Amino acid sequence: MERAVFKVTSLLLLLALVTTLPTKEDWDIYSFHINSKVTSRYATTVITSRVANRMDEYKEIEFHVRIPNNAFISNFVMCIDGKRYTGAVKGKEQAQQEYTQAVSRGQSAGIVRSVGRTLEEFKTSVTVAPHKKVTFELTFEELLTRRFGHYKLQIHARPMQPVKDFKVDVHIHEEAGISFINVEGGLSTKDLADAITKTLEDKEAWVYFYPTEDKQKTCDRCGEQGMNGDLVIVYDVNRNALIGDIERSLDGHFVHHFAPSPLTRISKNVVFIIDQSGSMKGTKIQQTRSALLHILSDLAGDDYFGLITFDHEIFHWKRELVQASQENLGSAKEFVKPINDRGATDINLAVLEGARMLNANPREGSASILILLTDGRPVGGVTDLGRIKSNVKEAIAGKFPLYCLGFGFDVDFEFLKTMSLQNDGVARRIYDESDADIQLRDFYVEVATSLLTDVTMTYLGGTNLTQTNFSQYYDGSEIVVAGQIPDNNVETFIPQVVAISRNGKVTFSETNFAGILSNDHIQRVWAYLTVKQLLEKELLWCEPEEDKVKEEALKLSLKYSFVTPLTSMVVTKPQGESTDVLHKPKEGGTDTNPQRGSQRGSAGGYGGGYSHSVHIPALYPMHTGAAGHINQHATIIAGSVPSPPLRPGEAHLSHRFLLRAEYQSIPLCFDITGNERLKLLHSPSRELSVNGELDSFAGGGFTKIVIHVKADLYIDVDKIIVRDGQTLTRHTGEEYITAGSVTVIKRNKEVDVATGDIRIVILLHERHGEKFLWPVLRQHPSDNNAEGILALKPAVYEERQQTPSSRLMINGQEVDVGRSDAVDYSIVRPPKRGCWLVSADAALQRPLDDFIIEQL
Repeated sequence: MERAVFKVTSLLLLLALVTTLPTKEDWDIYSFHINSKVTSRYATTVITSRVANRMDEYKEIEFHVRIPNNAFISNFVMCIDGKRYTGAVKGKEQAQQEYTQAVSRGQSAGIVRSVGRTLEEFKTSVTVAPHKKVTFELTFEELLTRRFGHYKLQIHARPMQPVKDFKVDVHIHEEAGISFINVEGGLSTKDLADAITKTLEDKEAWVYFYPTEDKQKTCDRCGEQGMNGDLVIVYDVNRNALIGDIERSLDGHFVHHFAPSPLTRISKNVVFIIDQSGSMKGTKIQQTRSALLHILSDLAGDDYFGLITFDHEIFHWKRELVQASQENLGSAKEFVKPINDRGATDINLAVLEGARMLNANPREGSASILILLTDGRPVGGVTDLGRIKSNVKEAIAGKFPLYCLGFGFDVDFEFLKTMSLQNDGVARRIYDESDADIQLRDFYVEVATSLLTDVTMTYLGGTNLTQTNFSQYYDGSEIVVAGQIPDNNVETFIPQVVAISRNGKVTFSETNFAGILSNDHIQRVWAYLTVKQLLEKELLWCEPEEDKVKEEALKLSLKYSFVTPLTSMVVTKPQGESTDVLHKPKEGGTDTNPQRGSQRGSAGGYGGGYSHSVHIPALYPMHTGAAGHINQHATIIAGSVPSPPLRPGEAHLSHRFLLRAEYQSIPLCFDITGNERLKLLHSPSRELSVNGELDSFAGGGFTKIVIHVKADLYIDVDKIIVRDGQTLTRHTGEEYITAGSVTVIKRNKEVDVATGDIRIVILLHERHGEKFLWPVLRQHPSDNNAEGILALKPAVYEERQQTPSSRLMINGQEVDVGRSDAVDYSIVRPPKRGCWLVSADAALQRPLDDFIIEQL
């Protein structure tokens, strides 16, 4: 049977683009979700885009994405009319053959073409029948790299239209404990900051980004085409053992994260080799001068440095390394200021001279590095790339790392990357943009502070190890090694790290198993690292060793379904099955192929991100469920969960609420007794009120939640029934329903209600067989006149006394407190959190009676 084929190869920074933008009436991205789960620095991200063709004719929907350059795609699925078509990873040659055959038959096909080794894009399109839908689901995996003392999970969102059901959910779990978490990036500033909520509890953290459709149009980088920007989740972990933490699985795999602190910095010897050939003219040479002046200012007084510029010949500031005294730094800056472009490019001569300077000035207890910046190819002196690499490797002789910075895209980056890897360094591309000087300075900061040199990781009783020898360990970074413990015999497994510190040889030998994780997770981390390092080795070896390395990398890529430079992902669909999307429609009983591309839409996209200010909802009702924001003229009753009657003689049970604290890790908590009716949120400017009734069982929440905005709106959590005045609407599928300016979305065990700049998610929880509602304010109103329990500001307190009893100063009032805990039902899988238990009046800073109402 003939098959239509879709092919996906390796990718880079996940992002959805559009070539021809249709109107919203033509096609609709009715749902766009990004879900990232990070466990022990290993992130798995799933992007799900659901698109509907609203037209009365067939139309083409395009899906165009990029992923972070460290990530591997591991799954791609298209869902058409309830049927899933899942990708299969195959060797690149086999996948290319299937793709070519499909194209030759005139069938639909998509392909990702590599742009070198550092940038690949995926783009495919499907033809969607009138009033039909298609779901794209892309999964990719990456090991987060520690730089500057933290990890970054980057998320880029550009759906190409405002999306009613848009959300980003991030869950991080670190057995070592999370020391801090921040949200940065263009999508975290100003109005969109109100759509971010963040929770940190010891080993786990959650970040939610739920902007309303209106907010997606009005932010700094938003418009009628929706958002276009980044979120970056920034965090670090606790480091209690110098040897770091080792996590293992029951099948014998392990991952070792090594980042010891505190350690004393090692003074450095550094030579900067700067290309000043003719191709560096203009802004490149200007930005290089600017970056060098800042870098020279950052050198420490006990560092030694040298400076070389080159074109077809070399120019010394001084022929030997000198100490970074103020006088020498001032002289070096005067040398830098008049650097201008001229001549050809003799990389061989310049790098050999830099290596000579470092070799001629060895210093006991110091660390040496060589940094080359160039924007071109060797066109002067020795131009044979193999000979240059051989000369440089012989000159350096493994004594220090070589870092190569390639400026722009005219440079032979493959050559620079190979030369760096051969000499224990890395290559980094510097993008020819307005911030190039900042890129240069940031790279220098990464390698400026060496804490250890000649790092050797040994694992007695371990096998199948990833890289274990490292020339240097830099402040703010991390070394990661994975391997296997045969027969999972941890009793005979002895890890040890030997290195050179400022004070001499140092050994780290204690064993610190941080936890046991799932077999699949640790295996995938090991496979990810192994494949990455094998792909690097492929650059360094010649046949037949190169073929063996390539074969091993391909074998692992296929086993773990990684889309790498050696593999591709093929999505196939048998002809005759639901030809609405993957095939052209049949007309009059014969196959026809209508022209494609006359009407094209794009199904959203993702990437990876930053943020500066985060507004955190002040309160999570512990045993509650209610939230809301509704639009003009509407009343919403968010479900109705029957509450069991009290038995004779049974006392009313209390419900515990959490109130976040400003600048403190421990929240406040307080109890409300009985099935009270509470004012949850009231916004006079929006004529909006949200009220809830507590249930009557232990560990429960709300039995009913009502949202008023003049006219009546009714929502059943299980079936989603919406009544607006006399109009009754039942939710029957996965799309949203609207009533006026109110949008109601039903997902698994939650209802999402949005209006204007307010978004509430009502979670349905179950405990001991009893169901209850839980309200979460995901986007806060932009004004400050809202009141109610959900509108409470974070508490401001300081500890005044620990013994014999604890006391806190809360907003200027000293109160007695006790340590307790509460379940945080604002999280889908709720964790238990420690808290300071206070009276309701003390937490609310007003009498509780002000929040109790008589009617919902």
